Amino acid sequence: MYPKLLDEIVPAAWHHREQYGNNRIEADHGQLKRRLRPMRHLRNDRTATVVIAGHAFVQNLRRGHYYLTAGVPVNLRLAAAFDERSHAT
Repeated sequence: MYPKLLDEIVPAAWHHREQYGNNRIEADHGQLKRRLRPMRHLRNDRTATVVIAGHAFVQNLRRGHYYLTAGVPVNLRLAAAFDERSHAT
């Protein structure tokens, strides 16, 4: 059923069966990993402090501790707060 459906939806699709056909894609992925790996870590205490404070702020928004989210349903609090802040000058 699945191959027949694919033939109907994408008649020009071609299944590439070459053994090492995706080596260029994998090599590109390696370059991306090499670039992103150093960016994973917090370099100093100030960076960690900013990240932790931001996380705490978002958690408090979700819990309704700020007037920005007063009277807003729980699942919409974060979106409502950021929407409110985006309209502020």
